[in-house]
Amino acid sequence: MERKASGGRLLLRLLRGHGPQLTGALLCTVGMTIITYLTPLLISEVVDCVLDGKPSALPEWVLTPLRALSVNRDWLRNRMWVLAIALVLLSLVNGVFTYFKGRLNAQASERIAQKMRDRVFAHLQSLPFAYHVQAQTGDLIQRCTSDVETVRRFLAVQIMEIVSALLMIVIALAVLLQRSVPLTLYSIVLVPALFVFAGWFFTRVHKSFQAADEAEGSMSAVLQENLSGVRVVRAFGQQQREVEKFDRVNKDFRDKCKVVNDLLAVYWSGGDAISIFQQLITLGVCVVAAVKGEISTGTLILFTSYVAQLLWPVRQLGRTLSDSGKSMVAIERIQAILDAEPEPEEPNALQPPLNGDIVFDHVSFAYPDDHVPVLTDVSFTIKAGSTAAILGGTGSGKSTLLYLLQRLYEPTGGKITIGGTDITKIDRRYLRAHVGLILQEPFLYSKTIEENVGIAREHTSHAEAERAAEIASAASFIRQADKGWETVVGERGVTLSGGQKQRLAIARTLLKDNSILVFDDSLSAVDTETDAQIRAALNREERGVTTLIISHRITTLSQADQIIVLEDGQVAATGTHEELCHQPGLYQRINSIQNTLEEELAATGKEETPHASH
Repeated sequence: MERKASGGRLLLRLLRGHGPQLTGALLCTVGMTIITYLTPLLISEVVDCVLDGKPSALPEWVLTPLRALSVNRDWLRNRMWVLAIALVLLSLVNGVFTYFKGRLNAQASERIAQKMRDRVFAHLQSLPFAYHVQAQTGDLIQRCTSDVETVRRFLAVQIMEIVSALLMIVIALAVLLQRSVPLTLYSIVLVPALFVFAGWFFTRVHKSFQAADEAEGSMSAVLQENLSGVRVVRAFGQQQREVEKFDRVNKDFRDKCKVVNDLLAVYWSGGDAISIFQQLITLGVCVVAAVKGEISTGTLILFTSYVAQLLWPVRQLGRTLSDSGKSMVAIERIQAILDAEPEPEEPNALQPPLNGDIVFDHVSFAYPDDHVPVLTDVSFTIKAGSTAAILGGTGSGKSTLLYLLQRLYEPTGGKITIGGTDITKIDRRYLRAHVGLILQEPFLYSKTIEENVGIAREHTSHAEAERAAEIASAASFIRQADKGWETVVGERGVTLSGGQKQRLAIARTLLKDNSILVFDDSLSAVDTETDAQIRAALNREERGVTTLIISHRITTLSQADQIIVLEDGQVAATGTHEELCHQPGLYQRINSIQNTLEEELAATGKEETPHASH
């Protein structure tokens, strides 16, 4: 209930500033409705007054100006073409009203939809990292696109349809009651049943629309995951499994839509039956009354025409309510994003230099979902300007250390300081802008190589991008690409190898003003020779920058000034490569295994060399 109320408030806020367009559309709707009822009224008057010679049923305020213009029954009978022209003019004016109503509605609804999309997207950018970890990307995309479009259609069409329906009911009853109260009651005897039927339909279809919308979100999420992980799907030959998974969610979406369509079929067929039965009652009663001389032929035409016109908006009201229900579901889903708490503002946050020692002081952490400790009482110090390496098994907490360092999460115990300043007092944006993070699976945009490298900093010159590419050992493969720096890499860099993506990500990060550089296993996809070249270039170019390297490759770790070994979320050992090689533990075991593998590969290479030459 609270979300529905907040969704309604969101809609009201979005409608602000669009009063002129909505007011104009409302006036056009009123004009259209009046003209719709004027046509049968005019025909009724022609039949009764002009042709049959009966007294006019028009109000005195209409007849007085006509008499002043000498427009009477005989004058009209001799000039029937005037009435034909009047009907044509009414149709033309109705067309003008229809045009401007559609135009003004479209202008308001499109601008409101634009504001809504901008607001949701901007809010998504302010949400914490934990929100995006838990959310389904496909579902978020649907809320920002399909749900916004549902609201736009409601604003563009359904609001004025509701106004038109209510106005038509009021006008029709006002005219018909003036002609005959008993006939009017007969003519609307089944209208309450239509309202009750529409209310029943609305309550049922609202829940069905919500279920269908959520099923569509799940389907979109599966589709998005498959397309994003297309390389993994093919690498493991999982195409058939992915087809089966999509088939399951697609069938669920189909079943939910079938429920909606079944309800629509019941409503429209039931509404048609009630409407037709009501028209038959009206026609029968009016014919009997006309035969008895109780009403005129014009009144018969008026009643049958008005009832036919009245029943359509009443019947349409149920569909309009169902569409409004669907729109409310969409607004609630959009509001759910806007209700998510953003990262708090930090008006008094500090922006100190980040070139001091990094200290983890008895840091503990558990993710909010499961409360299972990931880090427990972790303490170490990384000297400013030095290179520290971190080694640990899967789930040991290596990446979590980096998340905490960038304040993507906050420690549940202890503190982290840089240059003696607690990072919880440092402005998040400032901190992240000066901590360059290079991930194992970097994200690249479907743009040119130069655009991907230069995206880290505005107004990056080509010379600066080339220099960064040289340091990252990416310049050679860029020059060999089809269009060089203008080569489009494809979505998520799908046209590049893992090592090429990592080198572009390194070049991109080097263009930032980094005080701290973090490599999260981001040299894993390059060979050992390229790895050494990149690290040597970084040592030359990035002097004074504190560097953290997460890796499982001993040759990469061995060059660090300090190596930190994590096991089960705790610091198991610290030291240099030489110290840890002589200390029993995880580092010594991994070093031994990798050395043995390298010796075996070298021996295998020597054995195969004579065969190759032969």
